[in-house]
Amino acid sequence: MIDEVLFLRHGRTAYNLARRLQGQIDIPLDIVGRWQADQSAYELAKTYYWAKVAHIADHNDELAQPAYEGAYLADLNEINDAPAASRRMVVVSSDLFRAQQTAHAIADLLGLDVALDPRLRERSFGEWEGMTREEILEQYADDYHSWRAHTGGETKHGVESRRHTGQRGSQAIRSIIAEHADDPTATTLLAVGHGSWIVATVAVLLDMDPDDLNNLGAMRNAFWTSMSVNTGGSNGPADPDTWQWKLDAFNQGPAIAALTDWENGPKELRGPNMPLWKPIVQ
Repeated sequence: MIDEVLFLRHGRTAYNLARRLQGQIDIPLDIVGRWQADQSAYELAKTYYWAKVAHIADHNDELAQPAYEGAYLADLNEINDAPAASRRMVVVSSDLFRAQQTAHAIADLLGLDVALDPRLRERSFGEWEGMTREEILEQYADDYHSWRAHTGGETKHGVESRRHTGQRGSQAIRSIIAEHADDPTATTLLAVGHGSWIVATVAVLLDMDPDDLNNLGAMRNAFWTSMSVNTGGSNGPADPDTWQWKLDAFNQGPAIAALTDWENGPKELRGPNMPLWKPIVQ
């Protein structure tokens, strides 16, 4: 039974740095993005270390043991009987490679598998994919301003609406939860995806309008959002309309993000020809 959903955005890519709309273009993390993913993975692995214990409790054969004759073996009972073994974590990632890399950064630390699901892909940006905001503004000024104002001008160019993105994402999350409804073990779902997809999905799950400018805001690279879900309504887990959702944290990151230039990474990772990431000013 999944009672917690942890949404994690992928780390930085070259398109993020250049401020190009990625959408569903399959581009990997850059050197700073890999650093971001690792830093968030280290932080989350501390909080969710129990997931590693729980996995070994389910797979005793994966615990490294001395192989020579007469050696003492680790006591499996101390793992199997630990309170940490009473919970589980399931990791599901968008099949776009930048999300896969981010998912594996934490899953590999905890010894967990990563399932891929195309329903977790980023919002499609149609013919705008690969373009910078300056290029869109120059060619499609009215539709650009409409997009920024959340009034839908971008949909003229094959861009998936925020509402459709959120509905697609919420249906995927509900479906994954339903798949685990018969498992009595309390479970955390780690869903690794993309900024626009996460924000729209969370908004729909909370019955918010994804196009409301006063909504949640944006997600930073490799930051996370957590929600609690109670599926024990009067009609049980089979009826998602009875599920109760609570936003526990939004756009949270590792402690190091407050101590360094998170978007640009540490100086030792930045080559002489790497431009600096800059915030959007228009």
